[in-house]
Amino acid sequence: MKCRTVAGRRRGTTLLEFAIVAPVVLFTMFAIIVGSLGVSRYQQVASLARYGARYASLHGADYADEKNLPAATAASITTLLKANNVGLKADKLTCTVTWNSSNRPLTTTNYEAPKGNTVTVTVSYQWLPEMYLAGPYTLTSTSTTQMLY
Repeated sequence: MKCRTVAGRRRGTTLLEFAIVAPVVLFTMFAIIVGSLGVSRYQQVASLARYGARYASLHGADYADEKNLPAATAASITTLLKANNVGLKADKLTCTVTWNSSNRPLTTTNYEAPKGNTVTVTVSYQWLPEMYLAGPYTLTSTSTTQMLY
């Protein structure tokens, strides 16, 4: 009768363990990378919202009167944001701009104290993760700034 050694009986176990563990480790690594890309895309959307709100607050009606240039409109801000994005698809980017009263820094009505106006810019982006694990996500950021000029 032959006696088998322990090493002889465990010849394929390392390959089997690798076949089970490797896909899980690789999937986790790629999920972390794609999640990081999602956070980066959201930071880009938030930066665009802040940039658009700042631009709108500085290019209001008083700016247009003083410089003889057109005041910022929702269409001009949307065009500006689509031109200044980096790494985002322009056709998936949407922008809404609203002023609470007007695009002047101060509003006075009927002997009241002047009230400051604000502009709100909301930027949305339809992001489809690179691994196609789940459907598209809508990344949205809103920035509100007081009219300054």
